[in-house]
Amino acid sequence: MSYVDGFVVPVPKKKLATYKALARKCAKIWREHGALDYKECIADDVSWGKRTSFPRSVKMNQKTETVVFSYIVYKSRKHRDAVMKKVMSDPRLKAMEDPKNHPFDAKRMIWGGFKVFVDMK
Repeated sequence: MSYVDGFVVPVPKKKLATYKALARKCAKIWREHGALDYKECIADDVSWGKRTSFPRSVKMNQKTETVVFSYIVYKSRKHRDAVMKKVMSDPRLKAMEDPKNHPFDAKRMIWGGFKVFVDMK
């Protein structure tokens, strides 16, 4: 069964073009190192929930930010770990590690690895 890394991040609306360019670079790196799929999805039908929601999860500023949900698909956890080892040593990613280069607040990013347990392909 496949494995997925998922991310939720608040992105300033004025930095969306910069974020998209960064995401394209990252997608290329992950895919070159073996990821099966890489998606970056911008909020479209996402409301501010009373208790929980994507915007609340990242403490999104409703006026100046939006939420991006991203995921990367791998064959398995073992495959993900192998891909991540290559990605983390890629010099193109090293150049992006400086927080000054991030078009978002990385301290509010949420991420995790998930085993797929229902797949209706």
